[in-house]
Amino acid sequence: MPQPTKKTTNVESYEFWSRPDHYPYFSRHVVIGMDKSIGELLADLRGRGYQARLVSIDRVALLHKQLDGLRKKGLFDDAFFQERLAWFRFQAPESLPRAQSVIVAAIPRPQTRAIFTLNGDRRALIVPPTYTSYDGVQEQFENVIAEILGRKGFSFARTMLPLKQLAVRSGLGQYGRNNICYVSGMGSFLQLVAVYSDLRCEEDGWREPVMMENCEGCELCRRACPTGAISSDRFLLRGERCIVFHNEKKGDVPFPDWMAASWHNCVVGCMHCQRVCPLNKDFIGWFGEEEEFSEEETALLLEGVPHDKVPATMLRKLERLSLVEDLDRLPRNLGVFFKETW
Repeated sequence: MPQPTKKTTNVESYEFWSRPDHYPYFSRHVVIGMDKSIGELLADLRGRGYQARLVSIDRVALLHKQLDGLRKKGLFDDAFFQERLAWFRFQAPESLPRAQSVIVAAIPRPQTRAIFTLNGDRRALIVPPTYTSYDGVQEQFENVIAEILGRKGFSFARTMLPLKQLAVRSGLGQYGRNNICYVSGMGSFLQLVAVYSDLRCEEDGWREPVMMENCEGCELCRRACPTGAISSDRFLLRGERCIVFHNEKKGDVPFPDWMAASWHNCVVGCMHCQRVCPLNKDFIGWFGEEEEFSEEETALLLEGVPHDKVPATMLRKLERLSLVEDLDRLPRNLGVFFKETW
């Protein structure tokens, strides 16, 4: 299965979790005897606004083992697994056969806003962090990595790994009760990226996945989730019930009958659990791009206008929001907000 061009925030997680007693929230990443090149790499990335960790290539096999073990125990809905988890690849890439490590980084990302109007009904809808400019952010990070590693004669290659699990187990972030990855200074408003490198890593901060101490005794996200995807009887997200899983499906797949129209809150994706999280209080008002679509443009989107018929000005708006590839989903996704006027 090809790698998705967008990464959602809460449908990749599949961990069992440990009590966080031995892992203080956002504990410092300390590796005794860290190689000077690694230290310089991480410092350089911090200076550019990224937070990063580096782990041995041997850890990739552990990621695979964890995923495969949970699958064999029947903890995944089959359709969910095939659509969201089966595309991962756990072998070193042919382009970098002597890969020695994996570099995983978190990059701060804002929400974006898209405003639609139909018959006088004006709706300002959110596009969650990571959706807008996902590929551009990945490319920007790779350019930075190429520059830093290239100065020392090292190389890199893209990964197809479970980024949230990698980030949590590397010590970069921690899981919230909602199964979303949180990173210090970013909350959950971030994009995770990772690359293989031939920079040797003999020691790292690998650890068992844990839930944040902040989540102990807090159930705001669980109560805010209308679908029951955040369950009270297990930590593992019930991904097959997540709104994200359904509104990212192809546009000809209708929403399930049990999903109420009032539960939808974004053009694509969902922000219910992130919006109420106390750790996001400093970021929830952060917006990047904003685009407004006229009544005529909104009607075209609801009608399912094909790509080659999209007016140029409207296409540029969709491009700035990274919604061009969602054209086939928009009639269904927007339709739930305009049921009374469409």
